[in-house]
Amino acid sequence: MKNLRLMHLGTISYLPNPRRNSIRNKHMGMPNLEELFGLCSTSCTNKVFSGIPNLKRLIIHQTPVSTERRDNYFIDMSSLTKFEALKCFNYNLPCTIERFVFPTSLKRLSFDGCFSFPWADISTLVMLPNLEELKLKDYAVKGEVWRLRDEDKFESLKLLVFSGLYLERWEASSDSFPNLKRLVLKKCFLLKEIPIDFGEICTLESIELHNCSIAAEDSATIIEQEQADMGNNSLKVSIQCSRMRG
Repeated sequence: MKNLRLMHLGTISYLPNPRRNSIRNKHMGMPNLEELFGLCSTSCTNKVFSGIPNLKRLIIHQTPVSTERRDNYFIDMSSLTKFEALKCFNYNLPCTIERFVFPTSLKRLSFDGCFSFPWADISTLVMLPNLEELKLKDYAVKGEVWRLRDEDKFESLKLLVFSGLYLERWEASSDSFPNLKRLVLKKCFLLKEIPIDFGEICTLESIELHNCSIAAEDSATIIEQEQADMGNNSLKVSIQCSRMRG
């Protein structure tokens, strides 16, 4: 299967470690595979990835494991030098980003499900220099406050999506997301405001709110007006299905 480029596994599936002679023989494995969907997290090791060295996009599912094993395994993608996009699903096991080893080439990252990451873990993603898209969905993060330090800067981030998070306070400045273009907030019922300083992000093109609090909607409107006052009328604010008040 050396010419295979896309593999979509119908259920959560495991890949075995390649045999030693397969690693030495460059004609073995799947050297041209670029997309792999449905891989179990326990198969995400350097040994497995050695057989698919040119992988660019991956969807993995976190699965329940014993406490002892949970504390001793890593999702290690450091050898994938061409890797660009990762989506992780988990509805069973709380996790920590410390258990992930990301390649610096990563551009798009999505966590979907009950990982229960602390917001401090999310802040460590500033270490990914090429990260352009970050999506956090369905209780992927725990905690009511995300406080970014002055040195925490997502230099390359262009798209940020929050969906179904219990975030109440978001403390950040325009310097935290200097190249942000699009902000999407869905079902953020507790959020008291979008950082008002976002009105100074000159690259910001759109803010979209779906089923968020009235307070968050009001802050988006203030940011839009602040941009207009600076002569930037390109920022578009979209508010849909307002349900929560206060």
